[in-house]
Parts: sequence; C-alpha cells; structure tokens
Amino acid sequence: MAINDGGSPPILAGKHYAQPSAFTPESLLREARRQKRITDSSIPDVCVLDPDGDMVRSLLAGGKARLEPGWACYHTQLYTFSRSGIDFGIVGCAVGASFAVVIAEEMFASGCKLLISVTSSGQIVPVRPPPYFIVIERALRDEGTSYHYMAASDYSYADAGLISALNGAFREFPVPVLTGATWTTDAPFRETQPAIDAMVQRNLMAVEMEAAALYAFAQARQKPVLCFAHVTNQMGRVDGDFEKGEADGSRDALQLIAIAADRLRSRLLP
Repeated sequence: MAINDGGSPPILAGKHYAQPSAFTPESLLREARRQKRITDSSIPDVCVLDPDGDMVRSLLAGGKARLEPGWACYHTQLYTFSRSGIDFGIVGCAVGASFAVVIAEEMFASGCKLLISVTSSGQIVPVRPPPYFIVIERALRDEGTSYHYMAASDYSYADAGLISALNGAFREFPVPVLTGATWTTDAPFRETQPAIDAMVQRNLMAVEMEAAALYAFAQARQKPVLCFAHVTNQMGRVDGDFEKGEADGSRDALQLIAIAADRLRSRLLP
C-alpha cells in the first residue's frame, strides 16, 4: 500500500521528524569496524567534503595526505592532512545531496566537530566572471534528502553564527568570496532554461548539489556545517568553461577552508 498523507507525494508523506531513525550511522560503523577489523578511533575535529575530489587528488599528488586507517565507512576513504596548524579529515567525490549527508552523518558519528563542504557550482546570476567562491547562507531545496530531515519549506539555512563568524575573514584572500543563496538540485542535467530563469528571479547566485541537504541535516542534528560554492562554470554554455584555477582550483579551496576553520574552531572547539 502506498503511503498517503492527505494526498502528499511520498517525499513529503509519513516522515515523523521527531522520531529517531531505526538505522543509525553508529550501528553501521560498528558493523563495518567488526567486519573490517578496524579499532574504534576518532577522526580529526575538522572535516571537509570535496565533491569534485580536486583537493584530495592535489594533496595526494604532493604527498601531503595520508589514508586514515580508523575510518570505517563502506563507501569512501578518508584522508588526513595538516594546514595552517590545523588537522583536517577529508573525503573526496561524495557528490550529491544523499551521498554528502551519508558521509556527514558518519563523520560526526566518528568524532568530527565541524564540517566544511566546498563544491563546484554553476553560475546563475552573473555577478562576475568565474572562478570565485560563495559562502552559502541559504539553499533552495530542489532535491530529496532534506525532506527526510526537515519539514517542507523553500530553503535550508546555514547557522547564522557560523556565517557571522566569517565576517572579514577573506578580506586578503586572492579570489573573491561572496555571500549569498544557491539552488541545490539532484538532477544536474535537467537545468532547463525556464528553471534557470526562475532561479535568477529568486536571485540565487549558483547551482550546486549538496548544500540544502547538508544544512537540513545540520539543523535537524544540531551539528555545525558550513558550505561554500566554488563557482567555476556557466554550465558548459560557453567555450573554455570549467576553468577552476591553479591545480584545478585546489590551491585556493585549501586556503579557503584553512581560513574558515581557523575562524570557526575558536567558537566551536575547546
């Protein structure tokens, strides 16, 4: 029998937001540790999601990251590295809302205390030529995962305290860092022109695939998560698109997360 809640589609019906999940990241990691014979250990306090994988590849190519043997995830590998005196854990290629939230759940269950995501994104409002970064303060919920964490609404919001803590942090940064809203979709090849036009009317600066779900997770679980959009392209609609910068944009992205982590950890970590 199909779930029906007053005619609501399944994505909105029967969610019971106040109820705990029967399946938890802790139980998954417990069994993964048992099967893989991994001892229980913590990962760094500050972790990074790198959906494009550029930062991970750059760190490995430079011999600056090592595989974390205590990471018990079935689907990914977590690497650790240090920058500006801060130890980080990083997972690459966790693309899309559902995958990103799976990894976020497992990171916080494994000892993470602050999560930063830097995702490549397509320009919607042409505020300047790419590449540049956006601190995502809110994200339109045009994906599915967020609706399992939080009741229906147009947007998921970043924690206002995290956003305000970054005031002035990127004044000397060599790449522009703006603040604004994005469109999170889970169907990147269904970005029709009418849809794009509608997002322009909403003044959404870029389109990406993770932020709305990560912010809904953060609100529901009361976990500190901050998302950046690295605007690197115009969705292939111009020749010579997808130029991210030096080392596929990883140099700038790594510097960005180090600045953000330095600002935020003083507010979040003992």
